[in-house]
Amino acid sequence: MNVVESTRLALESIWANRLRSFLTLLGVIIGIAAIIATAAVIHGLNRYVAEKLSNLGKGVFTVQRFGLITNRQQFLEAIRRNRRLLPADARAIEARCPEAEVVAWETHATVDLKRLDQEIRDTDCGGITPAILEIEPYDLDQGRFLVPGDEDRAAPVVFLGADVAERLFPNVDPIGKDLRVGGQQLEVVGVAVKKGSFLGFSQDNYVKIPYGLHRKLFGTGRSINISVKAADDARMAEAMDAVRAVLRARHHLRPADEDDFSMVTAEGINDLWSRLTQTIFTVAMFVVGISLVVGGIVIMNIMLVSVVERTREIGVRKAVGARQGDIVQQFLIESVLLSCLGGAIGVLIAFAASTALAVHTPLPASFPAWAPAVSFLICTLIGVFFGIYPALRAARLDPIEALRSE
Repeated sequence: MNVVESTRLALESIWANRLRSFLTLLGVIIGIAAIIATAAVIHGLNRYVAEKLSNLGKGVFTVQRFGLITNRQQFLEAIRRNRRLLPADARAIEARCPEAEVVAWETHATVDLKRLDQEIRDTDCGGITPAILEIEPYDLDQGRFLVPGDEDRAAPVVFLGADVAERLFPNVDPIGKDLRVGGQQLEVVGVAVKKGSFLGFSQDNYVKIPYGLHRKLFGTGRSINISVKAADDARMAEAMDAVRAVLRARHHLRPADEDDFSMVTAEGINDLWSRLTQTIFTVAMFVVGISLVVGGIVIMNIMLVSVVERTREIGVRKAVGARQGDIVQQFLIESVLLSCLGGAIGVLIAFAASTALAVHTPLPASFPAWAPAVSFLICTLIGVFFGIYPALRAARLDPIEALRSE
């Protein structure tokens, strides 16, 4: 018996017991659908982070008081740091580091904004130096951005995120209008292009004002984030070393002392995010793998039942010349087809689920192109592993005893 004939017989057997076959496949369907759906969400998140969250360009890094914190110990160490980064630190980097082409800085405060009967709570108010545009450019929707002259005289001007403009100035051109920020009336000079939300959190709920004005409104006790663009992208590591040397000297750190600041790069953000998503996917694979194992055990049990039901058929086939290999082949093909059918249904469900998530939820799910091939491989292995015992049991039946079976 060739493979084509064995496949035809296996399909006829599956079709003859459609309901039983479907119930048998539930474990595999759920397992494959869960794995692919999880992979789709993680794949979408990774792409989103690479495109939008990590807005640091090539050759760019930031110096922060806290940096990327990944565990409790790092958090406690960061809290114990009483050294703030100051504009003087940024100016020292600008003066002493020829490896740095552009140096800019920014600090933050949280404010509630209100105009007429409209209000926005917990808006990020960033005080920036205009050079930040050369490092982290904002797309302009209307008006203008902040310019060096605004910083020089701490001008009472403000640049709005798209959400702030839409909610506080509905159906009104905000350019030239006044908005009270931190107790002072500021003139709106520009509005940014809308970025959208990430995981349900708006990326457009912010305002930007000159750093000098920010200090007047919110005090001088806030640490700044220093953004640096290397003069040569290929020598960013040398620029980071030069910046580190300047800051350690300014902060009077001994050679054995650890840095009291942190450096963050786009690669560091992406590496941290990749490690996080890999951990999530590994845990998900372990949990969902239980469903696949259960599904495989169910397939094995149903195949054993099928062997008992078809004992006489096996005896007849052996009597007319079928070899043990032919019997093993038929039952293995049936087991693999069952498993792969469940995998195909699971892939379709995962595709529908990932599409629905991307359209109707904040999760940027993206169906991975490799999902069908990997699902087929996993289901084939499940079918072979859990089908081999029923196949061997069927192949070892004594033809005489099998023919006597009723």
